[in-house]
Amino acid sequence: MGCTHDCSSCSSACASKQPDSLIEALNELSSVKHVIGVVSGKGGVGKSLVTSMMAVNMQRRDFKCAILDADITGPSIPKAFGIKERVTGNDVGLIPPSSTTGIDVMSVNLLMDNETEPVVWRGPVIAGTVKQFWKDTIWNDVDIMFVDCPPGTGDVPLTVFQSIPLDGIIIVSSPQELVSMIVQKAANMASMMNIPVLGVVENMSYVKCPDCGKEIKVFGDSHIEEICQKFGYPLLGRIPMDPKLAALCDRGMIELMENDYLDPAADLLEAAFK
Repeated sequence: MGCTHDCSSCSSACASKQPDSLIEALNELSSVKHVIGVVSGKGGVGKSLVTSMMAVNMQRRDFKCAILDADITGPSIPKAFGIKERVTGNDVGLIPPSSTTGIDVMSVNLLMDNETEPVVWRGPVIAGTVKQFWKDTIWNDVDIMFVDCPPGTGDVPLTVFQSIPLDGIIIVSSPQELVSMIVQKAANMASMMNIPVLGVVENMSYVKCPDCGKEIKVFGDSHIEEICQKFGYPLLGRIPMDPKLAALCDRGMIELMENDYLDPAADLLEAAFK
């Protein structure tokens, strides 16, 4: 009762006592300098979109980027980048395909014969796959890796938080009223795991009228500024419902995006990691 899952700070001698560190070692040929998790307390808010956009933004700023798609049962990263090349490998490790601009991507969809084939696996198998993506892949001189986490606070997000050395997380939200609870769930999990929250990104903030340019708030007034102030997190960007951006994702051309929606988030990472 009341377990934080952080055994390093726990004095209890329970049966589930874990080693001091559960961090998995990288492949001996890999090099990853920084890892950022993209999370949310619920699904459908745009974590994969934010992950993809952040990787594109940072790649444009001369950081070698990679994406580990930890959303095993709902992978969408390869689709956004138009990657159809299969993962290859040898006795040393797995070799991830790269996007047009050189972003390395590891996703379960790149292991499937058919991208629409469902992944009907139980939790432990899915969690083990995420670990394998981290430790068995040859990540070549990566400056920033973005981990696209599945929603919620279950097995796989817990595996990511415990097994991968995250420098911090970005929380993705939407304007609905229940967003405060969702942000708090993700923030509380990060706090339990002693992982910094870098900030919050709001997706689906508004839609802009193509005729007059007025911002229409489809989900009502946003309270994201108050929520960020409440938790002490910076607001790293607001993404509207942008038909052009959606079309680029559908066509596998996210790297051709032209917007400044996540520039504050990119500025933060550039300042921290340059």
